[in-house]
Amino acid sequence: MSSEPRGSLYLLPNTLGETAPEAVISAAVLNRARSLDYVIAEDPKAARAFLKRIGSTRALQSIRVERLDHNTKAADVASLLEPVLAGRDAGLLSEAGMPAVADPGADLVRLAHGRGVRVVPLSGPSSILLALSASGLGGQRFAFHGYLPVAATELVPALKELERQSRRLRQTQVFIETPYRNERTLATMLRALDPATLVCVATDLTLESETVRTQTVAAWRKEPPRLKGRPTVFLFLA
Repeated sequence: MSSEPRGSLYLLPNTLGETAPEAVISAAVLNRARSLDYVIAEDPKAARAFLKRIGSTRALQSIRVERLDHNTKAADVASLLEPVLAGRDAGLLSEAGMPAVADPGADLVRLAHGRGVRVVPLSGPSSILLALSASGLGGQRFAFHGYLPVAATELVPALKELERQSRRLRQTQVFIETPYRNERTLATMLRALDPATLVCVATDLTLESETVRTQTVAAWRKEPPRLKGRPTVFLFLA
């Protein structure tokens, strides 16, 4: 392995919405983010807007911002790490929340470990953990499933299987959905799950419009919430 000094890969937390960064991210983390001149992001335009919001100490035009999304090829992921291998620190930034969690940045982080690069996670808002802690459901044993199938013919059996696992293992099931499909997904949940299963709907976390509520499927059926277009985390425990 080369003895040349290597940079570090910092995992930069982002806000979950239009929240002032200093309200949810510590001063120490913001100071680190402000100092970086190389950023790898899911959306470069949004990343530059974030750097402007936090008051980067670098001239914005001098900051190198590269794209890493679901369409990035494996060979291109490797090229993103080359400046770090040459000694330059880099920041990995997701569009919202923590990078590499339900985020394509995980590929870069895994490669960094394989190349002996120091990976430094910086604390910030994670919608998954915020929802879990506020749900009142079991945090001792849980599973995050990302996005479930879209088609009802696949979603219903997937939900029923997760409910069986939840009941057998006493495991809280956690997943997210594209905001414009939230209401349809919740309606399918309320049809497919047992009336006694506890469901938490955590919406607009860290925003002024934040709502987190846990109740049985039977109770949700009486008055389902309006969720269309609002970022939401769904949790349930059978």
